[in-house]
Amino acid sequence: MALTGLIIGGLLGFALQRGRFCVTGAFRDVWLTKKTRWLTAFFITIAVQSVGIFALAAAGVISLTGGEFPWLAAIVGGLIFGFAIVFAGGCATGTYYRAGEGLIGSWIALVGYAVTAAVMKFGAGTPVTEGLRSVTAPVGTLYEFLGINPWVLVVVLVAGTGIAVGRQLRRDGALPRPVRLPAKHTGLRHLLFERPWGAFSTAVVVGLIGIIAFPLSYASGRPSGLGITTPSANIVGYLVTGDIALIDWGVWLVVGILVGSFIAAKGSGEFRLRVPDTATILRSSLGGILMGVGAAIAGGCTIGNAMVGSASFTLQGWVSFAAMLLGTGIAVPLVFGRRRAATSTPVTVPRQTTPVA
Repeated sequence: MALTGLIIGGLLGFALQRGRFCVTGAFRDVWLTKKTRWLTAFFITIAVQSVGIFALAAAGVISLTGGEFPWLAAIVGGLIFGFAIVFAGGCATGTYYRAGEGLIGSWIALVGYAVTAAVMKFGAGTPVTEGLRSVTAPVGTLYEFLGINPWVLVVVLVAGTGIAVGRQLRRDGALPRPVRLPAKHTGLRHLLFERPWGAFSTAVVVGLIGIIAFPLSYASGRPSGLGITTPSANIVGYLVTGDIALIDWGVWLVVGILVGSFIAAKGSGEFRLRVPDTATILRSSLGGILMGVGAAIAGGCTIGNAMVGSASFTLQGWVSFAAMLLGTGIAVPLVFGRRRAATSTPVTVPRQTTPVA
């Protein structure tokens, strides 16, 4: 059953690459251009997953437990991670899928991320991580804190996201429609590799993949859903120790993201090895190193915390989400400059160009 992680990862990597679905871009747009289109898409993913997660829990397929809330680690780790992803040019999943496209800078960030995540989770940094995560509050979920049925929060989340989507669609409808060239292919190939994937449709696909991930991961003995940080650290741990027990469903998941992204990039003609300049290499290295530190401390990245954790209404998920967004806002002027931050056009990565990696 562990190999189903490879399939889910492949589907996720394919969808992320074809939809250019990058949480870092969503967070940066908020600060750079004051636009929330991609952040709205991210909330669609959270809302879709939330419905599925609590439906699975109600059916007894998975079990949701709140536990304690490591509030200090969620804040500190989230700030570090949000700060780091701007320098790295992508969050954990964004870095994986761009590595699959051939961006050498993303490979550099990915190595730094995996190594420091392993150091902070299993190595010399463990006392720091455990010390910060030992500062806890007794209630771990938002619905326990409020004393309400979690489905109330699900309804509020879905309704709020629906309102945001409606507003965004109205704004998009007022814009000139882009001119589309005639399709080179028809049928499935056109749909998968040629036709651009919309932000909102990609968000739904990613959310559905996140739902499917839960029962498959549980069946393999890993009681969790999508997650990137611990699997990345496990890869480093396996390479150092040779402990085959570290190669679990999550490891196959992140390997699958690389494979799926590569297939999508090759099929759409977007795969190209791109070597960054020296400044980008330094930024990617710093970003990757800090990204691993922050994710390990916070207990997850933009997937494990901001998406899955928020969808299941853990306080760790929502607080780290807010901290990541704030950390991104702190880093944006440092990377892009204050003048550019005030006047820049949207920074979601265009096709056939080299993003900051």
